[in-house]
Amino acid sequence: MEFRFGTVDCPLGVVVAVASAEGLIAVRVADDPGHALGALAHQHRISPEPDEGVVADLAPQLAAYFDGRLRTFDVPLDWRLVSGFAREALTAVREIPYGETASYGEVAAMAGRPRAHRAVGTACRDTPFALVVPVHRVVRADGRLGEYGGFPEHKRFLVELERDASRREAEGARP
Repeated sequence: MEFRFGTVDCPLGVVVAVASAEGLIAVRVADDPGHALGALAHQHRISPEPDEGVVADLAPQLAAYFDGRLRTFDVPLDWRLVSGFAREALTAVREIPYGETASYGEVAAMAGRPRAHRAVGTACRDTPFALVVPVHRVVRADGRLGEYGGFPEHKRFLVELERDASRREAEGARP
């Protein structure tokens, strides 16, 4: 199987997107794209070749998202790196509305396994689809944000970005 990758800058760093012929298999935010690609190579034995065409659809969507204009990413995903309950959990995460959050337990219930909150946490931590699958919207039961791949400041930034955009939209919608 042939894999390709492209990069695009964003307010959090560099987005590294890896794709197969079916769609994106990984989207990661990194300070060092080489490190992100090395981790993929090590974990999944994937050695993608550079191809900036990989981010042709993703780059404008990322720009719109960080501008507060995009609510849901519309890019094809190749789920080959995600299986079982992790896939069910991440599919449920995609149902959390823009600008809102849900607890790990709520996501577990949405995925049909109400007691699997820890498994939801693992799925969110290990997601290959940063940003595109909004795991930053999943919070602790007490409402605290928690971690985000070791970058809690990124999670705070994303949650606040969405809440601010939702608030601006609501204020603009008032007569």
